[in-house]
Amino acid sequence: MDPVVHRISAWDRLPIHVREWDGGDSLSPVLCLPGLVRTGADFELLAPAIGDGRRVVAIDYAGRGDSGRSRDVARFAPEACVRDVMDVCAAVGVHHAVVIGTSFGGLLAMGLAATRPALIRAVVLNDIGPDIGSEGADFVRDFVGNDPALESLDACAAFLRTTLPPMSLDGDAAWRRMAELTYQAGSDGRFHPVWDTAIAQLLNRPAPDLWPLFGGLANLPSLLIRGGVSNILLPATVTRMQDVHPDMTVVTLPGIGHAPILTEPPALTAIQTFLAQNT
Repeated sequence: MDPVVHRISAWDRLPIHVREWDGGDSLSPVLCLPGLVRTGADFELLAPAIGDGRRVVAIDYAGRGDSGRSRDVARFAPEACVRDVMDVCAAVGVHHAVVIGTSFGGLLAMGLAATRPALIRAVVLNDIGPDIGSEGADFVRDFVGNDPALESLDACAAFLRTTLPPMSLDGDAAWRRMAELTYQAGSDGRFHPVWDTAIAQLLNRPAPDLWPLFGGLANLPSLLIRGGVSNILLPATVTRMQDVHPDMTVVTLPGIGHAPILTEPPALTAIQTFLAQNT
């Protein structure tokens, strides 16, 4: 099932790229929010597996993928991204959705629950919580700000294999596809990140207290997927999250780092079950 592509004009006229897999409207829609510098294309394998009877909508945030760029790095900050997500949902008619948020996308889901609670029916958090491991945060800051300017997609795939945390990608084809989702050819013939590397500047800001935002999910059905060796979402954070939200379901994927791609069989089964319970 190929997605329909929408180009939504944001509040400041910056174009926002949106993918929609339309499996019908008999069930609640799913809103997919990718990681900090990831794109909606990360959900292209998940969408067909969960989209029977429902719309699945995924967003490229400003400064990422095929969405517009800005000279002002603050335009790429979480607050602006939340506003863009609300604009997109209004434009394409997504209401009372199950939100699947990977990493940064999960933090946006918490923000949406606080600012637009009627938009969210239930939440799937992918390897993210209110506290972020310092080792993982340092890696993300360095990775986001780095443009390796490699000579080919094969070189990009090799770079990712040696750089990223343990992932459930099996074989050369899967790693090449990850490279295609991460880098694109520039006018110089080299391959550059699909995001504006200036986004790394935002990661130097003091981290706010996110626990009050997470507390806003306490009355929402919630599923937490965690990579078993993630250095972003640490076990102590999961324990505290369960204290705040004892009804939250937690699924851990052994041997996987940040972040699961959500088509791992235990993750996919958990998401399908969760959706069936929150139609």
